[in-house]
Amino acid sequence: MSDADHPRTLLITLTGADRTGVTATLTRRLSGLSVVVLDVEQIVIRGRITLGVLVGPSPDHRGSPSGLLLEATELARDVGAELGLDVEVTLGAAEHLPGRRGRLLVTVLGHPLRPGALSAVTTRIAALGGNVDRIVRTAAYPVTAIELAVSGADQALLRAELAEVSSTVGVDVAVQRAELRGRGVHLVVMDVDSTLIQDEVIELVARRAGCENEVREVTERAMRGELDFAESLHARVALLAGVPESALEEVRREVRLTPGARTLVRTLKRLGFRVAIVSGGFSAVVEPLADELGIDHARANVLEVRDGVLTGRVVGEVVDRAAKAAALLEFAAADGVPLERTIAIGDGANDLDMLAVAGLGVAFNAKPVVRAQADTGLTVPFLDPVLYLLGITREEIEQSDADAGVQTPAPPLR
Repeated sequence: MSDADHPRTLLITLTGADRTGVTATLTRRLSGLSVVVLDVEQIVIRGRITLGVLVGPSPDHRGSPSGLLLEATELARDVGAELGLDVEVTLGAAEHLPGRRGRLLVTVLGHPLRPGALSAVTTRIAALGGNVDRIVRTAAYPVTAIELAVSGADQALLRAELAEVSSTVGVDVAVQRAELRGRGVHLVVMDVDSTLIQDEVIELVARRAGCENEVREVTERAMRGELDFAESLHARVALLAGVPESALEEVRREVRLTPGARTLVRTLKRLGFRVAIVSGGFSAVVEPLADELGIDHARANVLEVRDGVLTGRVVGEVVDRAAKAAALLEFAAADGVPLERTIAIGDGANDLDMLAVAGLGVAFNAKPVVRAQADTGLTVPFLDPVLYLLGITREEIEQSDADAGVQTPAPPLR
């Protein structure tokens, strides 16, 4: 027996040239019937409106559901005629069927986003039994970001399959549970070297000691997971013995923020997020950077200094892979943030534990071993698209800047 034989919902879709009061007119007319609104979506593109309103019988309705929905159908057609809009009405079953529970959010980022890439993503979703319930654009600059609400698909399987699509068609794809976007304070924890900043701090210091190439080689092997990080750090720091302490201040002035880093931190802070940085680098550089950006927590290695020069040793425990994850847990507990509302961002093997323990782990221009294990990855050269993974739109970013009197760059003409 079909859904239409015993309808419990009515989807009303109005399309056509946009005009003032479309939603107000339809809902005002529906208010005269014993129905409740179950869902609503509206989008306007280039002066064309598509409005979808899903209604069902009110819990206190005592008459025939079919008769009520047919009455609502005639009403919707009258509204369409009044407003000069096309009307489509679809009778269906109950809205909250098992297949519509556990919605996932799939975010697709392209620079640019081509039709073939979006086709590949949505085709794979359909092949896995998923239904795309809603598509919205969250940003057009500096990347195009599209968010799809998907029901009826297994999260782990969908994430694995779309990771394959991502590498094939050249877009970034994130899959997460919709409830992770829930209200409450969130915590974002970032790596520093090659994530928040474009540089590797230890290499900048090594340049002043004349051993940059040797240190870079060891750093790259450690980030690929070929060497134990703590041992590699001690070996590299030993090469820095004799470097003047003043070199650390020179390096701090030399480091370059990743494009979009200021926008990311500024927007997160204004929206009430807590922000932390954890680094296998050095506190003499990381802590002033955190102060400059208004970051809430910072943790990094401490270099031993005697008589104004580096001794080639680290003071205290090394901030390695395990220590980064422990720092995330500590910061979350201090801020009262549940783990499911934590986000970790990093690029190297030293970040893997932190990415794994967070509610959402983001590999940022990462080594292959990291991208393979993270929840999602970004391959664009900007850090602020992380905001789109969190459901923050470009319009919200620009409005936040406008409210604070910050001038944001104009997007390119389309």
